[in-house]
Amino acid sequence: LYFCRCASHMLSKEPPLLQSFLSLVSRRVSHLAQQQYDVIVVGGGHAGTEAAAAAARVGAETLLVTQKINTVGALSCNPSLGGVGKGHLVKEVDALDGLCGRAGDWAGIHFSILNRSKGPAVWGPRAQLDRQRYREFIQSELLSTPGLTVLEGSVEELLVTEPNPEEPGRHRVTGIRLANGSHPISASSVVLTTGTFLSGSLFMGQTTSPGGRIGDAPSSAGLSHTLRERLGLRIGRLRTGTPPRIVKDSVDLSLADLHPPDSHPTPFSFLNTRTRCKPEEQLPCYLTRTNAGVERVVRESLHLNHHIQEDIKGPRYCPSIESRVLRFPGRRHQVWLEPEGVTSDLLYPQGLSMTMPPDIQLRLIREIPAMHRAEIHTPGYGVQYDFVCPTQLSPALQVKSTQGLFLAGQINGTTGYEEAAAQGLWAGVNAARWARAMPPVALSRTESYIGVLIDDLVSRGVTEPYRMFTSRAEFRTYLRPDNADLRLTLKGFEEVGCVSSLRYQEAVRVRDSLQDALAALQALAQSSSKWRKKLPDIRMSENKSVYNLHCDKQKKEMERIQKEENMSLPQDIDYFSLPVSLSQEVREILDRVRPSTLGSAARLQGITPAAVVNLLGYVVHTGQRERIRHRNQPDQKEEKEEEHSARNASLPQ
Repeated sequence: LYFCRCASHMLSKEPPLLQSFLSLVSRRVSHLAQQQYDVIVVGGGHAGTEAAAAAARVGAETLLVTQKINTVGALSCNPSLGGVGKGHLVKEVDALDGLCGRAGDWAGIHFSILNRSKGPAVWGPRAQLDRQRYREFIQSELLSTPGLTVLEGSVEELLVTEPNPEEPGRHRVTGIRLANGSHPISASSVVLTTGTFLSGSLFMGQTTSPGGRIGDAPSSAGLSHTLRERLGLRIGRLRTGTPPRIVKDSVDLSLADLHPPDSHPTPFSFLNTRTRCKPEEQLPCYLTRTNAGVERVVRESLHLNHHIQEDIKGPRYCPSIESRVLRFPGRRHQVWLEPEGVTSDLLYPQGLSMTMPPDIQLRLIREIPAMHRAEIHTPGYGVQYDFVCPTQLSPALQVKSTQGLFLAGQINGTTGYEEAAAQGLWAGVNAARWARAMPPVALSRTESYIGVLIDDLVSRGVTEPYRMFTSRAEFRTYLRPDNADLRLTLKGFEEVGCVSSLRYQEAVRVRDSLQDALAALQALAQSSSKWRKKLPDIRMSENKSVYNLHCDKQKKEMERIQKEENMSLPQDIDYFSLPVSLSQEVREILDRVRPSTLGSAARLQGITPAAVVNLLGYVVHTGQRERIRHRNQPDQKEEKEEEHSARNASLPQ
């Protein structure tokens, strides 16, 4: 079941049938050969699959534990990938040899570039996906990854012991215990990617039941207890939801606006020059809108909707139809009717996430003309779940207080497949490096959207589910989707260890070719009038060096931030007794968040510019003392070596 990673082969080989995957994995599970691993990943969603694959690529013997093997890689909500900001993350995950970009190219059935009317820095690669194809691709990749084992089971608790005194932290994770009472499984590091299953509750109307996804069993309560009580982590509560699935044949699509895909699909992966779905085989999407009838049904049923009455924060940028109606009354809200697969008979009504009773859901959707006779296959529902306040994590996504414990995905307060995949990959990389006694690695917000995402989480925390936007990045003209390989692939191979030699060689070839082309263009200089005559169809500015000044200014700002990021703040520092001028409020913020660098501290809400200057003075002064101490150490070492040589010289030969 080897699945070739080469671009020319990837799209010419069918992945194994799902039944084949399940039978082979079940054999591996029944013959679990060991009870000791380098890395254990808990959860088989987007964060978990990327984490497990990344840890294995770094060289760690990895175990992925998931409640149901046949849901590994499932698209729980919208069958799509990418978008504005999110597409950047997919490209960066792919540049680091992750899975979701190639899976999107294999499973995509409608490709488009959003924001194409604007500059390429904010273009958003996006694709509608075939649910079954995406899941099969991910499962095939995991099964063919050396050093990775998949186990079906529910984790009851983390194994926690005393910390290694040579490392920061109050606890140390040494493995997991399954809910079936089996023997504990040991590991040097554990990655939790529990999604919405951590103390998850499902809501539909006034009915509530435990669970993180309809049709799946709830997670063990023991895991939440370990995080909250044993490790003392601050836990919050968030909510999300999903719309009903509509029977396609019951919808009158002639009453909706047709939106075709791009005529030439753009692949996510830098290894692919084409997608599996041919241009002419792509499926369209349709656009319709809500009306006064929809708003009336929402308002009349509020007393029957327990989920919407809760005070728990939901996703601001993907709200339920109930929230949209209450926040923006009188508007006609967009509803996209999106295909769920090539052979699927269902439509996904994006924009109609709802948690009212099923009979009221049917009343609501039938208020929209295109769905006046629609039938619901699966009703929508809401989910509430626990998350760990992410300011308790390091930039490596390791829990600061617990050695060997890493978190990724919705457990960190984010929303979306792409955000989860990005965190999963980076947590898996660092979990593997921890297990192999290698130093952690971090991505700066000056070099990637993944760096922006992680820095926002660990520095600022969340008050609502976090979603990526291009506006969150200060240097978005540099962090484009098209150059993610040049920004990250070389680093991923040379410094991180998660990129294959095949991908690295391709990135080097592209880099060298671009440098040669740029040198050739720079050597060719002509006046603007001559260029316009030679290229009459190209819009050209009258001014020279339009972007040079902007690029130079941005480069200097990036260098400044990178310098601050390199100024580390000790994790055991006592901010309340620090001999610098800081207000009590600033000391409390620094003590609570414990930023790892001066750059992270500067971005904390409530940290004043004066506090940053004073911290800078402390860091510089401390660094000077360290350099003096290290300069003196070689002299002491040389003295010891000379003394040792003198002793040896007096010994008989």
